[in-house]
Amino acid sequence: MKKLQVLSFMLLIAIILFGCSSNEKEKQLQDFITTHVKKIKPMEKAVKLANWNASISGKSEDYKKAGELELKLRQVYSNAQEFAALKEIKKSGQVKDSLLARQLTVLYNAYLKNQLEPELLEKIVDLGREIEMKFNTFRAAIKGKAVTNNDILEILKNEKNSNQRKEAWLAGKKVGAVVADDIIRLVKLRNQAAQKLGFNNYHTLSLTTKEQDAAELDRIFSELFELTNEPFAKLKAELDGILAKNYGINVSEFMPWHYHDPFFQETPLVYDIDLDVYYKDKDVKELAVKFFAGIGLPVESIIENSDLYEREGKYPHAFCEDIDRQGDVRILCNLKNNESWMGTILHELGHAVYDKYNDPQTPYLLRKPAHTFTTEAVAMFFGRLSRNAAWMRQMLELTDNQKIEIEKVSAKYTRLKQIIFARWAMVMYDFEKQLYANPDQDLNALWWRMVEKYQLVTKPEGRNEPDWASKIHIALYPCYYHNYLLGEMFASQMHYYLVHNILNLESDANVSYVNQSKVGDFLRKKVFEPGAVYSWNDMIKRAAGEPLTSKFFVEQFVK
Repeated sequence: MKKLQVLSFMLLIAIILFGCSSNEKEKQLQDFITTHVKKIKPMEKAVKLANWNASISGKSEDYKKAGELELKLRQVYSNAQEFAALKEIKKSGQVKDSLLARQLTVLYNAYLKNQLEPELLEKIVDLGREIEMKFNTFRAAIKGKAVTNNDILEILKNEKNSNQRKEAWLAGKKVGAVVADDIIRLVKLRNQAAQKLGFNNYHTLSLTTKEQDAAELDRIFSELFELTNEPFAKLKAELDGILAKNYGINVSEFMPWHYHDPFFQETPLVYDIDLDVYYKDKDVKELAVKFFAGIGLPVESIIENSDLYEREGKYPHAFCEDIDRQGDVRILCNLKNNESWMGTILHELGHAVYDKYNDPQTPYLLRKPAHTFTTEAVAMFFGRLSRNAAWMRQMLELTDNQKIEIEKVSAKYTRLKQIIFARWAMVMYDFEKQLYANPDQDLNALWWRMVEKYQLVTKPEGRNEPDWASKIHIALYPCYYHNYLLGEMFASQMHYYLVHNILNLESDANVSYVNQSKVGDFLRKKVFEPGAVYSWNDMIKRAAGEPLTSKFFVEQFVK
C-alpha cells in the first residue's frame, strides 16, 4: 500500500474511532440525563410545593417536611459515583452536541456543590430550615404589641417623631439576635463543605458553580463604586436635608431610623408629591394583570394559584416559585395598594412570566432562566414601571396635569432609587465576601464599616448588635445579592435595546410599554424561550446585541 494510502487509511480509522468514542460518550450522557430527570423531576416539584405550603402557613411541621424533602433531593446530587461518571464524561471532551454539552455543565455544577458527606449535608439543610422558620414566624413588638413588617415600614415611611421611628427600627432589627449565632454556624458549615471540595470558602464555590468569576465581580463593583461616589453623596445630602426638615431635626442628628426602610435600600418618597396617593384607591393586582395582558404575556393562571395578602404566620415578604417547569408558576405577596407593592407585584410577575413562557420543547434541565440574575433583570425591568410617569398616566388613567406633576419628581426618584440600591448591593457583596473569608471576626463592627463606607449612614453610638443578621438574604440566599445589581444592569441594557431596536424610537421619553405587544414578543422569543440553552452572557449577547455591560445602567441613572 502506498504511503499516501496508508496515511489516508489511518486517518479514516482515527475518525471512525473518535466518532464512535464521541457518540458513545454522548449516548452515555443522554442515558444519564434521562434517568436523572425521571428521578428528580417529581422530587423538585414536591420540594417546591412543600416550600410553598410552609411559606403560607408558617407551621413548624410544614417547614420540617420541606426540609426533609430538600435533603432527599440534595442527596441525589451528593452521589459520588454519579459525579465521577459526569466528571469522566466532562474530562473526555467528547460531548460535541451543544444541548448535551450545556446540560453537562449544568449537571456538573449541581453535583459539584453537593459532594458532601451525608451528615454534613443534613446539618446544612436542617439548620437552614430552622433559621428560615425563625425568620418567618418572628414578630417584632413595639411597646409589647406585636407588629408586622408592613407595620414597621408604615411607621418608617410616615412617622415624624424620631423616638417612635427609632423604636420601630430597633424592633425590626431584633430578629438579628434571634438568628445570628445560627447563621454563623451555618456559614462555617458551608465553608467546611466548600473546603472539602477544594475551594477556599463557600463564597468562591458559590460563584464558581454559578458560572461567575470573583475577579470580574470585584472589577464591576469597584468601577460602580467610583462612578457613583460623587452622585450618591450629592443626592444623599439633598435627601438628608429634606428628611431632617420633615422631622424637625438637624442633619447632624441623622440616624439609620430616619430613612424609610430598615436598611436604606429603598428610596424615601420625599419630593413634593407622594406617589402612594395615586395607588391608594386602585387594586394593584388588577393593574398588574391588565398590564401584562396588554403586552401579550397574560398572567391570570399565575394569579389564580398565588397567595397575595398578609396573614399571621405567612412569609412577610414576596417571591415567585416555578413549581414544575411546566406552567404551574405562583407568586407570594403581602399586597397593599401603594406604590411599593405595585412595584413588587410587577417585579414578581416579571419572574413569573420568565418561568411561565419557557419553551416546552427545551430539555427539562435547561428549562429555566439563563441565570438567577437574568430573571432578576426581567423582574426589575417591570418593577421600575410603578414610578414611571408615562406608565402611571396610562394605567391609572391620570390627567395630563397629573402626569406633569409626577414627572417633576419621578425621574429624580428613579435615579435616586437606582443609585441607593447600587450602594446597598455593594454593602451586601463586600460583607458576604468578608463574612465567608473569616466568620470569626467582629461581624457587628464589619457590618457598620460597610454601611458607613458605601451608604454614608452613621452608626448609632455604642451600637453593638448583629444588625447584619436581620437581613434574611445573608442566611437563606447566600452569596446572591450581587445578582440584583447585575440584574439592574441587564434591565437597563434590555430597556435600551427595546427602545431603540424594537420600538425604533430615538429616546425613551414617554416610553411606558403599555399595550406594546412587541415587548412581550421580544422577551418571550429572545429571553424566556432560550432558557438556559446558552450561558448567561451568550444569551445576553444574542438578545441585546452585546455581552453584559454596565454602560447602559450608568448612562440611564448615574450620568
